[in-house]
Amino acid sequence: MTKTLNWGLLSTARINRALIPPLQVSKRNHLLAMGSRSQETADAYAKEQRIPRAFGSYEALLSDPEIDVIYNPLPNHLHAEWTIKAVEAGKHVLCEKPLALSVDEVDAIQHAARKHGRVVAEAFMYRHHSQTLKVQEIVKSGSLGVLKLIRGSFSFMLTREGDVRLKPEWGGGSIWDVGCYPISYARTIVGENPLEVFGWQITGQTGIDETFVGQMKFGGDVYAQFDSSFVIPFHAFMEVVGSKGTLNIPVPFKPGVNEKIFLTRGDKTETIKIKGQELYLGEVEDMADAILLGRDSLVSLDDSRANVAVISALLESARVGKPVQLN
Repeated sequence: MTKTLNWGLLSTARINRALIPPLQVSKRNHLLAMGSRSQETADAYAKEQRIPRAFGSYEALLSDPEIDVIYNPLPNHLHAEWTIKAVEAGKHVLCEKPLALSVDEVDAIQHAARKHGRVVAEAFMYRHHSQTLKVQEIVKSGSLGVLKLIRGSFSFMLTREGDVRLKPEWGGGSIWDVGCYPISYARTIVGENPLEVFGWQITGQTGIDETFVGQMKFGGDVYAQFDSSFVIPFHAFMEVVGSKGTLNIPVPFKPGVNEKIFLTRGDKTETIKIKGQELYLGEVEDMADAILLGRDSLVSLDDSRANVAVISALLESARVGKPVQLN
């Protein structure tokens, strides 16, 4: 009989609402507990979300021997610390993006995961959707010809005062929050990491990049351009350009059950319909595959490390005003 993995939510973060439904319908995963910084808050949240167990501290949650997997949606600056603590407590971890704020932090997570034999994966939910897999298939098939250029954008208006994403010391900024998506998408499509990056940023009142514009140079003369922002109305897309055609993905990062992508070659545009599944279910089932079946996670720690390295290099480029090369 297949084992059911018991999950615990680390905090009452808003993003939990996206993960709770998949956990409640999955046959191999079960939402057992949640932890908050006070018992009162934990009890109220657990009752509202119909979660069996509530703990008044994060430490108490990690101490529950019946919990197999921890979902870490804490603010960015706490991702590495609490992911490592969870691993050391014997738990597998699905951590929200970005996995960490530096390559050194990713290395520490990877070391802990190997030492304790636990699975740690970054929650890039779009990577598991059939639309993303179809885009990769089209590019690899040669339908676009030789890959030349990738463009992407992810912006929205962040108007909530005091939001954690506005705090630089907490890993705030548009590139860490939404710019990470087109960066990850471009790297996934190319299948390798950029050789050099260049970035510009517009700094907001709190010191975070409220708008970021970047370029990435890959091997084989493939280039990628992206932008992210907290002060531009919602705008999200990806475009993949080859020597023979262009692939447009209107909803790349949060695709639904039924989506369409558009392949243009010459004066003809083909509409490709994508039948998907609930967006966040893929990352939940991927964790079950990795833990129960021993399969590699779709988003590996090496992949996450590379994405963090690229973002860090782009921020450094914006700071010094020069291109930055990656090893």
